[in-house]
Amino acid sequence: MNKKQIKSLISLINRLHKQKYPVLVIIIIVGLSFLASHKNFFLAPHECEVLKIYDGDTMTLQCQGKSEKTRVRMYCIDTPEIKQKPWGIQARNHLRSITGKVVQLVEVEKDNYGRMVGEVYDGEINLNLAQVEMGQAAVYDAYCKKSEYKVAENQAKKAKLGIWTQPGIQQKPWEWRKQQRTK
Repeated sequence: MNKKQIKSLISLINRLHKQKYPVLVIIIIVGLSFLASHKNFFLAPHECEVLKIYDGDTMTLQCQGKSEKTRVRMYCIDTPEIKQKPWGIQARNHLRSITGKVVQLVEVEKDNYGRMVGEVYDGEINLNLAQVEMGQAAVYDAYCKKSEYKVAENQAKKAKLGIWTQPGIQQKPWEWRKQQRTK
């Protein structure tokens, strides 16, 4: 919750208090306002069958209640491309090893390529975060608003896991792609 939202909630509390609303009603209204401010709170995860894992951060799912397949770009993370050997293959293989046949998708947004961007869970395991924790993915700072990803990345760097075992462009897949476009 940002400062603007906090000020808005305080203002709401003051208005309700001045209008002599009971404390319990104020607590309920403020609580619902707080929950509504969290983008994914009211979004129920979709149960989906995993059809294909392309690389360390992209998969195709068949979600219940949807006739079309869903191509998913995993939120907050970026993994080396398959052509960035051995890093890209390792990231893909790690994701395959921790992903079951059925996952839960929490949608965040659509990207510029029409893919769904979301967090993917296998039971209680956030697969996006698991990729970062094992050093198989870097945090895509430009698109990530969750601090737990940066914490996990710093721990993986400190432990020299995966892409952090040695310096190189594999640590910034977005830079590698940019270099490939200019060739």
